[in-house]
Amino acid sequence: MTTDQPGIAAPLPRAPCADAPFDEALGYMRQLHAKASRMTRNHSDAEDLVQETYARAFASFHQFKEGTNLRAWLNRILTNTFISSYRKRQREPALTSASLEDWQLERAHSRSVQSSVATRSAEELILDRIPDASVTAALRQLPGDFRMAVYLADVEGFGYREIAQVMHCPIGTVMSRLHRGRSQLRELLCSDSESV
Repeated sequence: MTTDQPGIAAPLPRAPCADAPFDEALGYMRQLHAKASRMTRNHSDAEDLVQETYARAFASFHQFKEGTNLRAWLNRILTNTFISSYRKRQREPALTSASLEDWQLERAHSRSVQSSVATRSAEELILDRIPDASVTAALRQLPGDFRMAVYLADVEGFGYREIAQVMHCPIGTVMSRLHRGRSQLRELLCSDSESV
């Protein structure tokens, strides 16, 4: 079926009584969106949830019994859809940096550094590695082991394992020295800034 305009198809004829309940269901869109927003706490997720609700409702409209509460039926579909998607997300493995190994993080970091190094000049790279005079002075005041750990981690960008190999100590010791060295460095820098 075509219209007088080329390339545009005429809308299909609609049965007046068959689509009436679904047209009524579309009237509840604002209420469903408000409920979905409260559930998801995210506007775009709420829109997706409402869209999925209407898709499921349309597919199951043959199961809807005339004379029952349409709004309650739609709310139940919305709630069930939200619960299903929540459970699905819980089953998916969460990929966080805590679950990644050090070598994976180092590899990803080295790749990002290599791509950023390619776009920067040598002068910019050297300037990034030269710390401020007050930072250098505070770093020199740290005990030798703390200074070495902080320097290797924060200036040179070494990982825990690499620092442990360089310093000939366990990774836990490196982590402890880094924490204590950074804390002392922070105190020194704060005392310098207060004296200025």
